[in-house]
Amino acid sequence: MLKLSNIKKEYITGDTKVHALRGVNIEFRENELVSILGQSGCGKTTLLNIIGGLDQYTSGDLIINGKSTKEFKDSDWDTYRNQSIGFVFQSYNLISHQTVLANVELAMTLSGVSKQERRQRAIDALEKVGLGDQLNKRPNQMSGGQMQRVAIARALVNNPDIILADEPTGALDTKTSIQIMNILKEISKERLVIMVTHNPSLAEEYSTRIIKLLDGEVIDDSKPYDRNAEAVVNYENKKKRSMSFTTALSLSLNNLMTKKGRTFLTAFAGSIGIIGIALILSLSNGVQNYIDSVEEETLGNYPLQIERESADLTGFMTNMMESQTKQNEAESGDNEIISNNMMSSMISSMAAGTTTNDLKDFKEYLENNSDTLSQYTSGIEYQYKTQLNLYKADDSEDLVQVNPSQVMDSMGVSMGNMAEIAPMSPMGGTNYDIWSQLPAEKNLLDTQYELVDGRFPESHDEVVIITDGNGTISDYALYALGLLDQSELKDMLKSAMNGEELEAKEIMKYSYDDLMKLKFKLLLNTDYYEKDKNGIWKDMSDDEDYILNKLQDALEIKVVGIIRQKSGSSSSSVAAYGGVGYSTDLTKYAVETIQESEIVKEQMADPNKDILTGIAFESENKDEDMTMEDLQAYIATRPEVEQQQMQGAIQQMKAQGATDEMVLDQFKDYLKALKTDATYEGNLELFGVADIDEPSTILIYPSDFEAKEKIADFIDEYNSGRDENEVLRYTDFVALMMSSVTTIINAITYILIGFVAISLVVSCIMIGIITYISVLERTKEIGILRAIGASKKDISRVFNAETFIIGLCAGLLGIGVTTLINIPVNSIVFNAFGIENIASLPINASIILVVISMVLTVISGLIPSKMAAKKDPVEALRTE
Repeated sequence: MLKLSNIKKEYITGDTKVHALRGVNIEFRENELVSILGQSGCGKTTLLNIIGGLDQYTSGDLIINGKSTKEFKDSDWDTYRNQSIGFVFQSYNLISHQTVLANVELAMTLSGVSKQERRQRAIDALEKVGLGDQLNKRPNQMSGGQMQRVAIARALVNNPDIILADEPTGALDTKTSIQIMNILKEISKERLVIMVTHNPSLAEEYSTRIIKLLDGEVIDDSKPYDRNAEAVVNYENKKKRSMSFTTALSLSLNNLMTKKGRTFLTAFAGSIGIIGIALILSLSNGVQNYIDSVEEETLGNYPLQIERESADLTGFMTNMMESQTKQNEAESGDNEIISNNMMSSMISSMAAGTTTNDLKDFKEYLENNSDTLSQYTSGIEYQYKTQLNLYKADDSEDLVQVNPSQVMDSMGVSMGNMAEIAPMSPMGGTNYDIWSQLPAEKNLLDTQYELVDGRFPESHDEVVIITDGNGTISDYALYALGLLDQSELKDMLKSAMNGEELEAKEIMKYSYDDLMKLKFKLLLNTDYYEKDKNGIWKDMSDDEDYILNKLQDALEIKVVGIIRQKSGSSSSSVAAYGGVGYSTDLTKYAVETIQESEIVKEQMADPNKDILTGIAFESENKDEDMTMEDLQAYIATRPEVEQQQMQGAIQQMKAQGATDEMVLDQFKDYLKALKTDATYEGNLELFGVADIDEPSTILIYPSDFEAKEKIADFIDEYNSGRDENEVLRYTDFVALMMSSVTTIINAITYILIGFVAISLVVSCIMIGIITYISVLERTKEIGILRAIGASKKDISRVFNAETFIIGLCAGLLGIGVTTLINIPVNSIVFNAFGIENIASLPINASIILVVISMVLTVISGLIPSKMAAKKDPVEALRTE
């Protein structure tokens, strides 16, 4: 049932109040063709708009299905228009960028009808009005009569209860008008049709009821509705529906496709900021990947290294900088200079930063948790301070020491002075030695080296020659191994110091067989000491005859293979210039042999006496008085003649009545001068004593870069719950260096992104303006959508979908352009510096940038879309 009860409508125009309707009372039947006649301005269209829910009455009541509409919300009116009303306009009001079929389907998309059903119902409706063969045409390709029939099909397709036709024949010729009226008359057999017209003859001929208006009042009704005589019309209550985002996307996409050039330029303009950020991220990511690859490659050279004595260099540098900052705050006065007191801070920092790690306990911890740690490491190496003294073994009488390297000594260069400029070894410190311990883990050994001849060492007396990846060995290694005469180096250095140009030395070639014939002899630190007849151990390292004699019975070391550094691996830097690799078995042999040596056993048996001088180690109480027992003990260590002289002097003093204190005082200065500065621990270290369970250095090789972090966590777990003085400390030099570089790169990246982000703001403003222009251009479309039941939210959704599409296109375009730009950039950098993929945009960053582009464009379109939603549908329909 549809009933208008005392409906009034007033418009305020400036200071004038216009009465469009003045208390209209009308009731309508379920099915009839009602024509509303009247002069222009009498309120016909206003009445039609109020019945259709496009316009709201000022007072009175519109009763639908027995329910007052006074409390209707916007959503109720939207549902009413979509489900119960079908509009047929004089100007057709078809959406020009949609096909005929899409125009008819549009109302059903708001009703939640499935796609398949929607299409079939639209085709049926078009066939019913005689346009079954015009489905894919656009409105501008059709005649006026055809467009009006499309409008009627659109009005019918949702099976509404009421058809409202506003001057449906006003723009048509007579023949076409008759066709349209016949269609409307046929429709009125099944539903209510209310038509506004200026043509009384058409109304008289086709209408079943004519209502005349004058100045907003009903002056005549040819067939009033009699509630008592006729059945009450009940319209079905219908559920609220809303436009799906897919429909909104379709509408917006079709609109954008009608303006391809503008859409592309808008998307491209929006992509400028994305391109800038994407290029920055590409370079940042590429450089970071390069840094990571360098860091990963250096894991072989710089494993996680834990020393028995560890210095916290980071803390030391921090303390020094803080001290310098405080000092800079001090200002000197006139005619004075103030001191910069930094030595106390330096000494304190050094003392505080140097700690001793309990590697014995940590080694035990590693071995007990080997199963857990094995998944993160490619190997764990233990090193000891036991020195290997190796000599070339041949038939000549010359003594050639090959380890520690004597190359610098032969040049007359002090090793102490060179320490400052020496290259860093993978194990820390300076690295002039060409002998290095091979990894004990087979998989780690295989990843770093490949065997080119012979085999890997299988026992402690076997070694291999190491070459670089190209199979070359430096002349430094050749001099160190005694294959070239070291004596010529001093002459070469002298000539160079005199400014003479050195001749290029002839390239030497050695067959594998030549190198496999090399043999060496091993002397341990303890082998350099010999006990004299007085029981004192003497250092014989300067006695060449003694050493040559010792070498006769020394352990012979033979070369059993040639290995080469693998391409792309980062093994010990020894491989950079060639050298000799020995197994951990040789280290264990040296440690165990030294432990069993006579000199070590004797020193361990008497930890209070220096067996190299026969003098007791200095007491912790330096002021403690010496006793006669101490004096007699010392005399016993001296040669026999000297013993007799000293004993005679003591007896003579005693005969003259001297007391023990007087005798000790007489010998006091002499004995003090002969006191030893050595310590028990120092002597053991001098002999090369080491405990196989207490390494001096532990090297942990991560299996990959991510595993390195896991190992750090493993060490943190070891440290948890321990006292401060028991915590294991180490310095990750590679991470320290690389993190600084990474920090700089990140800082530069953020700064550049900050600058480029300004263009994103500009793009957002521009897209907001273009969206507002689109709102103005599509104002009539807004009115059409509202007329067929679209809510304010649906209108907002349409324009949000448009900005969403533009944002998506801008993001994808930006990523695509960046990818294309990266190609020549990578090519140029590779040709110039040999670095691959320096510009590489990660997929996740690409996705994020596209999302950012969509979010920003949607945000920029929120205000225009809200403005579109608030447009009055009646005014929007009048827009041309």
